[in-house]
Amino acid sequence: MSAFNRENLPDPITYFEAEGLTLVGKGTWRTSECRFHGGSDSMRINTKTGAFVCMAGCGAKGGDVLAHFMAEHGLDFITAAKLLGAWHDDGKPSRPHRPKPLPASDALRVLAFESNMAAIAAGNISNGVQLTDNDRARLYVAAQRIQMILGAFA
Repeated sequence: MSAFNRENLPDPITYFEAEGLTLVGKGTWRTSECRFHGGSDSMRINTKTGAFVCMAGCGAKGGDVLAHFMAEHGLDFITAAKLLGAWHDDGKPSRPHRPKPLPASDALRVLAFESNMAAIAAGNISNGVQLTDNDRARLYVAAQRIQMILGAFA
């Protein structure tokens, strides 16, 4: 039997630091950059649960490190859980998991956000600004999210 085991998720501080985020502050909720829109200090991260929320209004939020990993890397639940070591297969074939599509209004918000970011990057490039490795990685995530929505609604 395949199963998800939340206890096998990485410790939130260890996970976020391994993802390259610097956690600023000393309390349970700490500040970091928001990779979803590029804000330098707008993401709040709960070091006990892994919950995260962008205070700049880009809409990024989730309840644990798994939700962050899924959102940042454009992964479905099972794939993300496997990569984080919290999903174990028994070797038996299983039905393919098909995530439920987003409501259309949410999909439009994601598309608007990701396309706006791509347009800004394109404008920067046309003005001779060289993208950083982080900028390029974030654009790949944007492309993955756009493709995921296309696949869900096409």
